[in-house]
Amino acid sequence: MQTYEIIYKKLLHYYGPQGWWPAESIFEIMVGAILVQRTNWNNVVKAIQNLSPVLNPEKLASMPTEKVAIAIRSSGFYNQKAKRLKALLHWYKNYDYHHKKLQYKETEQLRAELLGIYGIGEETANVMLLYAFNRPVFVADAYARRIFKRFGLDMPTSDQSFRVEVESNFPTNLQAYQEFHALIVEHAKVYCKVKPLCRSCPLFNNCKRVGV
Repeated sequence: MQTYEIIYKKLLHYYGPQGWWPAESIFEIMVGAILVQRTNWNNVVKAIQNLSPVLNPEKLASMPTEKVAIAIRSSGFYNQKAKRLKALLHWYKNYDYHHKKLQYKETEQLRAELLGIYGIGEETANVMLLYAFNRPVFVADAYARRIFKRFGLDMPTSDQSFRVEVESNFPTNLQAYQEFHALIVEHAKVYCKVKPLCRSCPLFNNCKRVGV
């Protein structure tokens, strides 16, 4: 069994299914993926609640950028994120704000388009691909890098190479990828913190605790 699969199965057994991404619509997932940049999910929830009266593409597109920024203040870096949301909407309008018009695009083509949007990098693009567009991709983020490094895995420096490395050695199953990312985030917050709680960690018997 591949090391990634061992980590996944142990975390799934310990935490159970996470059922991510928490949202009521595809568009809300896309918005949340931008708002969660450089902050925690609790702050995003407050921002989403403030946006709820305009949380559809047409209404948000017509809202002045300054008012969007005020509504999402709790997410931090709100002026930048307001501009990023507007850039996302500018792109999304090309598809009449309808995600089904994107379902036949090849994953790499769709990723390239997302990466071409102001303020969307590898991590955010892959979150959108995974949860909004149901593409089986791995989200290479700082949490995954921290856990895998401590596990003794030599991960590539770039996020793109890191993602490809995991995808080449992990089953291409959408639900598994969705759960894996959620489980990694949960584990990094509960046990594999910057200062880890190793003794009670469910991965303790397998982890090499590199750098701890």
